[in-house]
Amino acid sequence: MSRKKLLIFGISISILITGFTQVDDYFEVSKNLDIFSTVYKEVNLSYVDEVKPGHLMREAIDAMLKSLDPYTNFYSEAQAEDYRFQVTGSYGGIGAIVKKHGDDLVIDRPYEGYPAQKVGLRTGDILIKVDGKYVVGKTSSQLSDVLKGTAGTTVVLTINRPSKGEMEFSLQRAQVKVKNVPYSGMVTSNVGYIKLTGFTPDAGLEVHNAVKSLKEQGAQNIIFDLRGNGGGLLHEAVNIVNVFVKKGQLVVSTKGKEKENDRVYKTLNTPVDIDIPLVVLIDGGSASASEIVSGTIQDLDRGVVVGTQSYGKGLVQSTRLLSYNTQMKITTAKYYIPSGRCIQRLDYSNKRNGSALSIADSLKQTFYTLSKRPVTDGEGVNPDVIVGLPELTKIARSLVTKDLIFDYATQYRNDHDTIVEPNQFHLDDADYENFKTFLKDKDYGYNTETENALLELEKKAKDEHYIEAMSQTLEDLKAEFSKNKNADLEKHKKEVIELLETEIASRYYYDRAFVETTFDEDTDVQEALDLFNNPSRYQTMLKGK
Repeated sequence: MSRKKLLIFGISISILITGFTQVDDYFEVSKNLDIFSTVYKEVNLSYVDEVKPGHLMREAIDAMLKSLDPYTNFYSEAQAEDYRFQVTGSYGGIGAIVKKHGDDLVIDRPYEGYPAQKVGLRTGDILIKVDGKYVVGKTSSQLSDVLKGTAGTTVVLTINRPSKGEMEFSLQRAQVKVKNVPYSGMVTSNVGYIKLTGFTPDAGLEVHNAVKSLKEQGAQNIIFDLRGNGGGLLHEAVNIVNVFVKKGQLVVSTKGKEKENDRVYKTLNTPVDIDIPLVVLIDGGSASASEIVSGTIQDLDRGVVVGTQSYGKGLVQSTRLLSYNTQMKITTAKYYIPSGRCIQRLDYSNKRNGSALSIADSLKQTFYTLSKRPVTDGEGVNPDVIVGLPELTKIARSLVTKDLIFDYATQYRNDHDTIVEPNQFHLDDADYENFKTFLKDKDYGYNTETENALLELEKKAKDEHYIEAMSQTLEDLKAEFSKNKNADLEKHKKEVIELLETEIASRYYYDRAFVETTFDEDTDVQEALDLFNNPSRYQTMLKGK
């Protein structure tokens, strides 16, 4: 057979195989849709109890998508507004977060500059009625839905302010746009700091403006904080990288099953500053777009990454509009940063007992930054300097989780009309004694590991009928633990005071307080300052030598 005939024969076989594959796929889809339709119809017609067709279908859709990955989701018409907020950071409402607090629903945080804050609502205010209707029994999500609405419409809230009594507020809803950069400011005379919490529209512009403003204030170094930032729009991640790197630089490429999802994203604009020393802070809550930014800065040796290993989400989602005003978010591609690595940590095609497994070490590859520093794929972004914040002690964690720090801050705010600037605000010994008095009738108990072992011993003593002989010893030990826990308030006084100062200051200065009151104790920030104070160490980190 001639060379030409062989080629034609090979192409024909290839087309034939592809055709069979497409037919097989179509047949499988068609067959399973028919089976599902038959089951769905039979359940609705014949099941012994009444079923709700819509609920049944939603359960089936959610279960199907759950088998893929956590990021592929279906949104009903009623959920469309929540999804729009996730993507845009914008919604119509009063500009406040509400949360469940025991049996009550309370204002958790009003956004500065929006209706709730403007009319005087405060963190800790207990919600009683909305437009004359009691809210008791509602979840925070249900109440949030009631508070949202078209900008310009009016809503009347009845609240109870602890130690002040019942009050009524009339608010006009507004279009609320949550800032991507809730705070930027100076840490020292020459170090600027930017906190980024989202990647919704204009995130790049907000970072651009923040860097320009900080430079005007004298910043010669920048700390860029991406800790706890779960990501968002991919093109905003590109815009943010563009603030610090030249125009035309490759930032990220995506590859999917369909060719239309294979794309390359480069910077398009003139940067603000490509030379200013930069430290990017990350942690386990930094994901997706945050990892594109931090990973690209690392791959290009543009700055030093400090903190703890990031989450490891290297998947890209696209939105699909469906029938009846429903929509879905579906994973369509994986993304790759300039070195060529994909930072995806979990393999959702490889599950054990329903849980995705981490990508095996044997499958991970080594890539290299511009200056030939080795970086690894399949495990998120590993910082150049590992630091991380210290964990809370057990007593501090108990005071936070039981909302006792929150409640004392509410009381303090209602008793004090003003405080000094957040970076100057400090509680003294008398304030701390007041806090301890406040705790006297509160439950802030917690179990140490030794106490847990004691409880286990008590259980075994009962099972083996030794409890009578040991009861007094066990009671004495319990009393001793109780004394030690009371002493913990004094032992960990500094830590508890820091938590109180931040929570109290936030009642007066909002997002600004959450940042400025923690600079001195923030080990990641202090590491960044040390790097800036040692330029040779900073450069050595970037060169990997």
